[in-house]
Amino acid sequence: MRGTSRASLDAVEGRWEPVLEAAGEQATVLGQELYALVDALDASGSLRRVLADPSASGEAKAALAARLLAAADPRTVAVAQDLARSRWSADADLADAAQRLGTSAVLAAAQSAGTLEQVEQELFAVIGALSGQRDLRRALFDPSVPGQARADLAERVLGSHVGATTLLLARRAAAAPRGRRYVAWLGDVVDLIAERRHHRVATVTVAAPLSDAQRTRLAGLLATALGRQVELDVVVDPRVIGGLRVQSGPDVIDSTVLARLADARRQLAG
Repeated sequence: MRGTSRASLDAVEGRWEPVLEAAGEQATVLGQELYALVDALDASGSLRRVLADPSASGEAKAALAARLLAAADPRTVAVAQDLARSRWSADADLADAAQRLGTSAVLAAAQSAGTLEQVEQELFAVIGALSGQRDLRRALFDPSVPGQARADLAERVLGSHVGATTLLLARRAAAAPRGRRYVAWLGDVVDLIAERRHHRVATVTVAAPLSDAQRTRLAGLLATALGRQVELDVVVDPRVIGGLRVQSGPDVIDSTVLARLADARRQLAG
């Protein structure tokens, strides 16, 4: 999301955060109501176009948003109207913004309850466990399976291993992937948590598990390089043979043996 849409999202988020802080743990309800708005927008291209139409009256669009969410919490209605009054470069950006605000609400509730770090660690564990479960990843994303069935599968697999907030997010990722694969969807949530906790997440792919001392040293080096506290998400993948690959947002550091071999092949071919 860039340009006009990015500016609109930043402005709405700035007004949304104080609402979430005041809502405390009740913010989960606001998040789920925004997810319902996202579902409505995704189900109707005409609705998205109307609400994102830059030539239409902002107040008229806000009134339509209020009618759509007539049974929702007034705080959800207010932010939906704020979204409708804003300008978007593409109608899909409106739904993406509502999705982000909904997830932010769920995470704000966890932060208020003191469980946000637990949610982050549980999501790291889920993402790591799924790295070697190709069939399960496919099942959780399979468009031929109804969303409710995919969500139920996520709950059967994860329900006894994670808390309520992580389960809510895991079910949402399966039920409404919105074009994102399951692990990528959860990874986006981890990035939002990192923003909320004012640190960066670095995904480290290695051939063998890191010791506590290695993790601490690597986190310190990355914090110095990236200028912010870093949370490590370590993925063990024997295919890398040796070395490590670190990705934090757009920044990638790849020193694996496979990467060096790939570079050598490119040089020989070129």
